[in-house]
Amino acid sequence: MSISITEDFKSVSDLKKKTNEIFKQMHQTGRPIIITVNGKPDAVLIDANIFERKLKALNLGALLAEAESEVKDGHIRPARDFLRELKRGAKV
Repeated sequence: MSISITEDFKSVSDLKKKTNEIFKQMHQTGRPIIITVNGKPDAVLIDANIFERKLKALNLGALLAEAESEVKDGHIRPARDFLRELKRGAKV
């Protein structure tokens, strides 16, 4: 996700005065808007759909890291055993 330093930083005063413009920019560009207070970054506005996609990717990454750790620790079994068990479970 890219950010434009010249376009995507807005003061909290700008947010109060130009809320519709800022939201329109965020939705059109797909980039987050960084809200500053006293010249320092304080909050980030992000399109809800983009946030949801990022959150799903983050969750998937966590699940994959957990699975990789289990494999590394030797918690594995043959695929045939797993598939046989899965098939039996589907019949129940």
